[in-house]
Amino acid sequence: MVYLEEKRGKKKMYEYIKGILTKITAKYIVVETAGLGYLLHVANPYAYSGKMNQELQVYLHQVVREDAHLLYGFATEEEKQLFLNLISVSGIGPVSALAIIAADDNTGLVQAIESKNITYLTKFPKIGKKTAQQMVLDLEGKINVEMGDKPAKSIEATGPGNQELEEAMEAMLALGYKASELKKIKKFFEGTTDTAENYIKSALKMLVK
Repeated sequence: MVYLEEKRGKKKMYEYIKGILTKITAKYIVVETAGLGYLLHVANPYAYSGKMNQELQVYLHQVVREDAHLLYGFATEEEKQLFLNLISVSGIGPVSALAIIAADDNTGLVQAIESKNITYLTKFPKIGKKTAQQMVLDLEGKINVEMGDKPAKSIEATGPGNQELEEAMEAMLALGYKASELKKIKKFFEGTTDTAENYIKSALKMLVK
């Protein structure tokens, strides 16, 4: 079911959805409930691979535009709150916020904001110097992320034709990273094997060092 939350002075917003995960793509996942499939834009779609065809709960945020009503999904309430903090900054839209969350380096993000590390912040796609400075002004001392950074798993060697790596690169393109940046990353991982989820996490950590 899709549950609604009433917010003071605002229209009802989606709080979370509970249903069956029926589809995973590089850009989004689909959760089916009551005969309807809800398209949810998420930071790392392949992080949900272990829940395919199973029931799960995803926290939601709705963005209403003139040309579309979009739903963004989050594994935890903390991840959703981080997203809301990020899009509150002038110059950061939902796609850029998802790219920052996908890096899965929450400690590094908080430290960069608190230490005014503009160089670190501008490594995220579509985050220029002006926006990075605005992030520091708006978010310094306000982010308390308890999601916990997970160490990247070791990557094993394998043969050619790595579909998981291809899916990971496609997902990173969807987050706004440039093909020229990803070409070097892809070459680095060629001949290895891992899940698309872990490729994304490892590649993002390399890009934002």
